[in-house]
Formats: sequence, structure tokens, C-alpha cells
Amino acid sequence: MTLPLPTTLDEARRRGWDQLDIILVSGDAYIDHPAFGVPLLARWLESHGFRVGIIAQPDWRSKEPFMVLGRPRLFFGVSAGAMDSMVAHYTPLKKLRHDDAYTPGNRHGARPNRACIIYTSRIKEAYKEVPVVLGGIEASLRRLAHYDFWEDKLRRSLLLDAKADLLIYGMGELTLLALAQRLRDGESITGIRDLRGSCYLSRQAPDAAVHLPSWDQLSTDKVAFAEAHRLLEHEQNPYCGRILAQRYGDRQLVCNPPALPLSAKELDAIYAVPFSREPHPCYREQIPAFEQIKRSITTHRGCFGGCSFCAITMHQGKFVQSRSLSSVQQEVGRLVEKGWFKGQISDVGGPTANMYGLSCHAADRGHGCRRPSCLYPAICQNLSCGDAQGAGLLRKVRSMAGVRQVAVSSGIRYDLLEHQPDYFRELVSHHVGGLLKVAPEHLVSAVTALMRKPDGAIFERFLARFRDESAKAGKRQGVVPYLMAGHPGCTIESMAELALALRRLRLTVEQVQEFTPTPGTAASCMYYTGIDPSSGKQVYVARSDRERRLQKALLLCHLPDERAQVRKALQGLGRVDLLRRLETLLAGAPLAVAGSSRTRPPATAKAPR
Repeated sequence: MTLPLPTTLDEARRRGWDQLDIILVSGDAYIDHPAFGVPLLARWLESHGFRVGIIAQPDWRSKEPFMVLGRPRLFFGVSAGAMDSMVAHYTPLKKLRHDDAYTPGNRHGARPNRACIIYTSRIKEAYKEVPVVLGGIEASLRRLAHYDFWEDKLRRSLLLDAKADLLIYGMGELTLLALAQRLRDGESITGIRDLRGSCYLSRQAPDAAVHLPSWDQLSTDKVAFAEAHRLLEHEQNPYCGRILAQRYGDRQLVCNPPALPLSAKELDAIYAVPFSREPHPCYREQIPAFEQIKRSITTHRGCFGGCSFCAITMHQGKFVQSRSLSSVQQEVGRLVEKGWFKGQISDVGGPTANMYGLSCHAADRGHGCRRPSCLYPAICQNLSCGDAQGAGLLRKVRSMAGVRQVAVSSGIRYDLLEHQPDYFRELVSHHVGGLLKVAPEHLVSAVTALMRKPDGAIFERFLARFRDESAKAGKRQGVVPYLMAGHPGCTIESMAELALALRRLRLTVEQVQEFTPTPGTAASCMYYTGIDPSSGKQVYVARSDRERRLQKALLLCHLPDERAQVRKALQGLGRVDLLRRLETLLAGAPLAVAGSSRTRPPATAKAPR
């Protein structure tokens, strides 16, 4: 039996530990499962001989909850959790959420706004001299000056505002381990300046650094902010990316190049570390995030897509890193042994399921590539899109003893499926379970271009083939099209075009995502500046809540309440032209094919770390 890591001094002492080496503080509940970042990092450090404890969701109103494990010998690690704390707390309309899937009982309020800043402040209050290292998705996306949607202004690097000693961005396993080993060997954290995937403050930038526009420039010039983002994307390849520096007064924020992608052997070693695969036994209520992922298997990380609104590339990287088949099978075997497992695996995938096993086949393996996306504006000729590994993985997993059914509920890139006939057949015949999740986000080319997504024609080809393959397999199946309103470049006219296209394709949706400008993404840069950082061209931005709500309602006008809202809004805007074009939709006429409505399922808890 695998015991949980200690969360109190009594638990530490029962292990025979009088002092911990490292204490990790998390805004999420402690679930001892490899899908959750802080427990994964903690187990990884433990496997290398470090005594590690976890303080999960401490009450931040005083310092005492941060002292329950005593003073660590090396450092505190701080993470807001699996989501940026502001994204976790607020809707796209900046309204307070009333739930939190990463908290027992799904209760809101177990973590503060700007959790990394607050946690660090309390730790420094309790143990002034102990180093604090920031990590996780909140730290990754806020590592440099960034636009904050909730305050509608620029904020400085999180490292400055939190007053921490070091920031680690990306997935962090090798960087964090190297830091722990060097601190254990007697180095001072102020002297550790060469770790990949880390940021630090200095009076002087390294000679080789690329200088981003300074904080003073960014504060007064939106063009400078767009240029800063363009430079950041240009230096994201870990093999050729250079050191970045950004001046804040008399100090420089220095950002070292990203950590190198992990090999299959390295990734296998991380997932071979023992986990209980359960929440800490102190919890008495269900934790929704655990219920959603407890029967899932992560097969790879990273994404070639580079979508402008997505945080994955800025956190996990563009290079896809895949586990070996044997590593995945071993984890399935451990899952089968759980008493609550009844034979159904809820997901076998990663950020994009059908990227498993794919890689760059350029002569330099992509080490000199600076494209932000391997799939936009077209699939790169150097990207190997073969499906032998992906299709083989699905066949092997579903044939294992104790496994009755395997779903693929991770996202699917349908533009890749055009080059993956075997994977497509396997998916449709055995792994959809009635509904397949895909994310066209939009179908109008002027918008998809700014999203760095494939255009509507590719989606239409995919949809026709999906319906054909499902019919051949004798299955009644549908797609769940994830669509987005309010993205930069999206107008009322383009949403009307999208609504008409959905009607023509015999699709309806019951949920539409509203664009949220999350820190660090190209789309957030567009939202703040009105400039596409890749081209320097001006971009239309829907800023008012009224227009954003109307854009969303246009896709939901098959629902009576939304239909009335659309009529009223378009009449108020004097858009008789759009009222005429949407006449059939607004009349509430049924679709030609019954039963084509598909509802988006609950969001997956497998958010990037």
C-alpha cells in the first residue's frame, strides 16, 4: 500500500522524519494521482531521496496554516493549483463562480485570488529566510509582464509581485529536481542562475540575453507589448531559444530558455513513481476533479497546435513527448487493481489525443524551428502524422485483462485525422461512446486564422467522414463541437455566419464558450492591444459585455429565450440585414435531421499544470 505524503508533522514523524527537505503548497486539494501537478512533483522528488510534504489549500488569512509541517530544510514550492486562480474564480463576464472542482464538496473559496502572491507572503511572514520557489500554470503564464483581464491592466512579472526567490515555468520535473539537488549540496539559491525553465531577478542581464521592451515601455505603448509577445513566441523552442530579459527599474527579470523536452525513458520514469491514486484520507467529501480523471490515463504531453488562445504551448511546450506503450500498459494494470475500477477507462490521451507518438522529421528534428504552430497555416511537411503508434495504443489498451471499455475523451485534432485513417477507424469503431469532442472553435476563416485553427472546409470534410465511418460501423454517434464567442477578430457578422453554417451542417449546440483573455497567450495580447503580434495588423475586439453576450446568443438562437434576446439586440442595433439573413433560425424551425443536437459534457479536470 502506498501511503500519502505527509500533510502534518505527526504524519511526517510516523515516517521517521523529524524535518522535511521540501514543502509544496498547493491551491488544490491533495489527490495522490499523476494527473495532478503538485503530487506528481512531490512523488518525483521523494523518489530521489527527498523528504517532501504537501500543504493543500491552506487558510491564507494567517501564517499558522503554513507552519503545520515546520520549517523545510531546503525550500517551499508554491503553486496556485491546476488552474490560474483568477480563471478558477471568475467567469468570462468577471462574475464570481460558486464552485471549485479541485476542492472537496465542489466548494468555492478554498484558495485566494492571486494565490501565488498570497501564499508566498504568508510563508515569508512565517519563515523569512526560507527560499520560496513559484511554479505551476499561474507562474508559467505570468512569468513576464502580462495583461490581466480581471484588473484590465498590465501586471508585472509574478516573481516581482510575489517577492519569491525563483520561478520555475513549464512542467518542471527536471528543473525542480536539479534545484533541490544543488541546494542539498550546499549552493545558495541566489547563485543558481543557469537552470533551464527558470526565471530570476538580477541587477544585470546576461550578455547573451534578448532584451524585451521594458516595463516602462510596456506601460505606455501597446505596440511594444505586441512586440514583446512576438519575441517571446520566437524564443519558445527550447533547442534554439535564447535568454530573455525584461527591465523593471534597476532590476532585470531574466528568463532562461525552456527546459528540454523529456525523452520517452524520462517520461516513463516519472509515471513509474508509486501513487495511491486516491485523495488524501482526511477528505470526507467527493472532489469532482478526481471523479472526472480517476479512470483516465495520460499518454503524452505538449501540443503542436499553437492555438493563439491556448496556454498549453506556453506551459507544456510545442514538442509532443510520449510515454512508451509498456509504461501506459503498466499504469493501466495498476488502475485495474483498484477496487472501485469496473472495467471502463474514461480517457486515454493528452492535450490532443491523436498526437500520441508524433514527432518532427526534419533533419534537425525541429531544433531550429521557430514556428509557433506546426499545424497552422497548414500542417508542416516535416511533421510525421503517421497513426501506427496511436492506433496500436488503442488496440493494446482495450485488449488488456480487466478492461472492458476505453473512451477517448481528450480533444482530437480533426485536421490531423485526415492523415490518420487507421486511428480514425479505431476511434469511431471502439472509442467514441456516442459523442466525440472536437474543437473547431469557429468556422469563418477570418476568425480561425487569428485563432491559428483550421478553416471551416476542413471541419466539414471531417464531419462528413465521421458520419460515414459511424454508419459503416453501425453506430449512432455525434460530435460535440466546441465553439467560442468573443475571440479577437470575431464580429457579430462572423457569428451570424457561424450560426448559419451550423444550421447547414445539421448541428446545434447548447453551450458556447466565451473567450477569456488568460495571461501569456497571443489572443490575450490581441485583446489588450488590438494588434495581431504575428503580423502587426490591427484586429477588431468585442469588448462590451453586451456584444459578447449577443455573439454567444447567436449560436443558441434555437433556444426560445436566446432567440428573443437576439431579436431584441439586433433590432436595437438597427441590423435589419442580419435579422433577414437569420430569419429561418429565429423562426425556430426544426433541423432537417432529428436528434442532431449535441450538448457539451462537463469540462475535463485534466488542466495543464
